Amino acid sequence: MDKVIVPREAWPTYMARAQAGDRQAYTQLLQTLVPVIRAIVRKQMDDETLIEDVIQDVLLTLHRIRHTYDPACPFLPWLMAIAQARAIDALRRRGRRERREVMDDDSLLRAEDRSLALRAEQLDAGEELSGFLNQLPARQRQLVEHVHLQEMSLAEAALRHNLTVSAVKSLLHRALNHLRRSGAQHGRS
Repeated sequence: MDKVIVPREAWPTYMARAQAGDRQAYTQLLQTLVPVIRAIVRKQMDDETLIEDVIQDVLLTLHRIRHTYDPACPFLPWLMAIAQARAIDALRRRGRRERREVMDDDSLLRAEDRSLALRAEQLDAGEELSGFLNQLPARQRQLVEHVHLQEMSLAEAALRHNLTVSAVKSLLHRALNHLRRSGAQHGRS
């Protein structure tokens, strides 16, 4: 089959045909879009291997979400949003991967020292938090722990403590006011 270049003004029509199940229109549209996607992505990065990976990711995303396109809307902005989002995702992944790369021995030791210091600070902060929470009545302390530390929803906390959501809100409000007063007094001493 010869490669057909679909003119830009026909992209919405071809996507509508693809949404309706026309495989030939879909194939022709995707073949036309590859150079366009490459140009969009190339504006955000210069790593050819990464560019090709992003192009494949964009094509997969287009395939997965093609049903969301509205043929009454312009096609290029929709495509550009997808391509730019996938490029940003790829750059973020690469940045995270580079940060995880093995460091030399000296920097690894410094990182371990920082990690130990951070853990010690967290333990101190945890002990201080426990001290503040222990000043609260048992039910208020449990609600603060469940909602604010364990990220339980208000409804889940209400069910667990056999209370209404309003009662949970009221108890949390009182507990947090008590903690604020305690923290202010602690800061002055």
